[in-house]
Amino acid sequence: MNSHLTFYGILIAVVRPAIVITVLTGLWVALKRAPLPPRSRVTTWLVVAIPLVTWLALIWISAAAGVFEVGRSQIPLVPLAGILPPVIGLTFLMRSGRIATALDAAPPGWLVGIQVYRVLGANFLALWAYGAIPGVFALPAGIGDVLVGLLALPAAFYLASGAARGRAVAVAWNFLGIADMVTAVTLGVLSSPGPLQQLALDHPNLSTSSYPTVMTPAFAVPLSLILHGLSLWQLWRRRTYRLSENVTQHVAPTR
Repeated sequence: MNSHLTFYGILIAVVRPAIVITVLTGLWVALKRAPLPPRSRVTTWLVVAIPLVTWLALIWISAAAGVFEVGRSQIPLVPLAGILPPVIGLTFLMRSGRIATALDAAPPGWLVGIQVYRVLGANFLALWAYGAIPGVFALPAGIGDVLVGLLALPAAFYLASGAARGRAVAVAWNFLGIADMVTAVTLGVLSSPGPLQQLALDHPNLSTSSYPTVMTPAFAVPLSLILHGLSLWQLWRRRTYRLSENVTQHVAPTR
């Protein structure tokens, strides 16, 4: 069990920064393609990069210090860490005209394909196999994450191919991913010690509030929700643009 957690800790140390680097690289590529002045590109990138890196660092330091462990606080820190960043982040991002312009210029499948990292949810299945976390949480959360991760690249390629139903497939994948996150967070709360615990009373869910596993609900989950929100926004903007373009083309000959 300890060797598995050590391996997972090393994996966290590599994968979480790699995800952030990939997100920021994709944003920069999108900004380079967007019709924005060079100074605006740099400013927009920094406005996203600095909070994102700071967020990762704060969660990482707090998790390693045991801040999220059961009994350390009366406040449900893990659920708050999973809910507040998407609410705040998406509110900020979706009110930015520059981010909207960058999304319009970005390849349609990049926000989908990037979430291939969700296959790492198999760690929950490994922890369940070791007897560290209850199956009532591990099986739905682990299987759901692996399924979403495995479907990410096929959905992204299908969307990028320009297939007639590519957008519908991407939207369905996003909603599947969001449903998986909501299910995992809900079962995590209901199976962890606290006033809301209703499940796994004889085998409470303790590992998901301890380092390194807590990095998933405290950082990976809210980041995934933000990416899902941005992907759906991008798809909606592209559909709206195409509909308006079709209307213009249809009306133009009558003038």
